[in-house]
Amino acid sequence: MGQNSSQVCRMPSAVRVIVVGAGCRGEIYGHFGSIHPKRMQVVAVADPRKFARTKLQQKHKIDNENVFEDWQSIVEREKFADAVVICTPDRLHKDPAVAFAKKGYHILLEKPMATTAEDCKAIVEACTQSGVMLSVGHVLRYDPVIHKIKELIDAGVLGDVIHIQHLEPVGFYHFAHSFVRGSWRNEAESSFALLAKSCHDVDLIHHWAGARRCVKVSSFGSVSHFIKEKKPTGAGDRCLDCSIERDCPYSARKIYLDSVKQGHTGWPVSVICPNSFPDIESVTEALQTGPYGRCVYECDNDVCSNQVVNMEFEGGLTAAFSMVAFTEEMCKRKTTISGSKGELSYNGHEIRVFDFLTQRSTKHTAGGDAPSHFGMGGHGGADYHLMDAFISAVANNDPSMIRSGPEETLMSHLLVFEAERSRVESRVVFVGNSSQS
Repeated sequence: MGQNSSQVCRMPSAVRVIVVGAGCRGEIYGHFGSIHPKRMQVVAVADPRKFARTKLQQKHKIDNENVFEDWQSIVEREKFADAVVICTPDRLHKDPAVAFAKKGYHILLEKPMATTAEDCKAIVEACTQSGVMLSVGHVLRYDPVIHKIKELIDAGVLGDVIHIQHLEPVGFYHFAHSFVRGSWRNEAESSFALLAKSCHDVDLIHHWAGARRCVKVSSFGSVSHFIKEKKPTGAGDRCLDCSIERDCPYSARKIYLDSVKQGHTGWPVSVICPNSFPDIESVTEALQTGPYGRCVYECDNDVCSNQVVNMEFEGGLTAAFSMVAFTEEMCKRKTTISGSKGELSYNGHEIRVFDFLTQRSTKHTAGGDAPSHFGMGGHGGADYHLMDAFISAVANNDPSMIRSGPEETLMSHLLVFEAERSRVESRVVFVGNSSQS
């Protein structure tokens, strides 16, 4: 990181960035400019919500003429920045990404790239034809410890990689917030859970497999527990009007209102008050009238709360991925990689490698120089390192600094779509082949 930073310091001016979508992710990525104003400057914002765009405008001192309700208004103007950070809702990624690419902007696109394989391909094609860089927000690629796993594999420490076992524990209240009550609860409005939440993880497995292509995939999963049939007797339709709320771990009063009373106004509380700062009054109103106050057994959620994906790669490498909502830890991935020379285990904090020859274990950690206050805290500083890499790549005109570039990211996205096809159609899918098992 130090070398990249010194290269950037010799650049004549900061990278000028437009933020499209001023929600949680847009705010986090934009914050990089507050930490490194000599390297990045947020010069424009687009968001249909006045509170969100005004908040970002004030933070980055953006001129009034560069504050927009929609991204189309920016594209209509002459190009006035170097790059755009696109953090619109999942289903609204393709059109702005293609339009900004054709306009010559380098692009940081929040994951998933898009909600269909065709749209993902269209984005990559537009960026390639326009000669602009594309970085997809697979932030885990930039987590220093997770990146260390790839370095150990490439160094041959494990010998031939035989099997990868990977778990994503979503976290019980996180899943209730985002995938039962929240923006990603309904496939028709956003996308399926494997794409929205776990394209990170399929991407990592694909990344660790290296040059080997996935040849077969199968998947199983369903909506478990968060259904009307599981609603406890006597429960109300809203948590604030529920007589048994005290005995429910998914109580909105506990998750949001109690948090505000304890002084916590960041995620997830900040999400439920899109038009004001969260306080006791605004959160109470949001829970009385908005989607986040609903009983988890009375929502219009239809995305999987638990899913498994099995993959076979060329050369016999197998991989098994599990995503589950009902966990204590939130998004602290756990991984075991079995090789011919040793076994690697990652517990969400550190890496341990057991060497079969010496029968000794070695622990590996990786230092990161990300500010402790950057991002939500759920990505281990990876949000910061993603932005650091993207801004360095643009400043130095060097796409090799981007770990989540267009072609490999497209391949891992296509694998996600194939896995979901397997689940929906209840069959093994031969990747790149529509024949049935």
